[in-house]
Amino acid sequence: MKSTIVKFTAKPEHKNTFAATLKEAQAATQKETGNKEIRVFVSKQEDNVFFVYERWADKAAITSHDKEPHTKKLMEVGQIALQMAPDFYFLGDTNPLPDHSKSANPEDEVFIIFFIFKLKTEFREALIEQFEDHITHTRKEEEGNILFDLYTVDDQEDTLAVYEHWRKESDVWDIHFNQPYAVKTGKLMEEAVIGDLKQYMNFVTEI
Repeated sequence: MKSTIVKFTAKPEHKNTFAATLKEAQAATQKETGNKEIRVFVSKQEDNVFFVYERWADKAAITSHDKEPHTKKLMEVGQIALQMAPDFYFLGDTNPLPDHSKSANPEDEVFIIFFIFKLKTEFREALIEQFEDHITHTRKEEEGNILFDLYTVDDQEDTLAVYEHWRKESDVWDIHFNQPYAVKTGKLMEEAVIGDLKQYMNFVTEI
């Protein structure tokens, strides 16, 4: 299994056109044999910024996807609609492996985060090890958590990516960050992350 995150920044005047093209591409991608999951999001802070999260059977499925007509159409629209080239993150799984078996309840508000951050590489292994404990506890013990994954990023030793779904926003700020394992992770990240942590936090809504 291989995961990807793609960040698109559209020109404000083209955001609606690009969003519609993204949704068309999503619908077509879901029919591809190698695609296991594709979800499309818009930033809560900037409504012209979009994220796509994908799970693929393998790298060959991604290569095949790149040749599909709907992918080519998205890139063609993007040449006009985007402010800059998309940011592609080809992800590597860490332990515990991604687990997307939980789902939101009808009453859930659903609070979703992409946290893609730069770190001092000497802290990389310690962070990955701490997140293994952190995520294990979060998934097992916190009712508000729906999904929590940590990924490495191919060819970027100084980058890690966290992808989270929560039943409501207060489950993060009021409960999760007060857990002992989260406090320990937070202290390590204060040392390890380059710059202010807030700059890397992307709060999004699924579209």
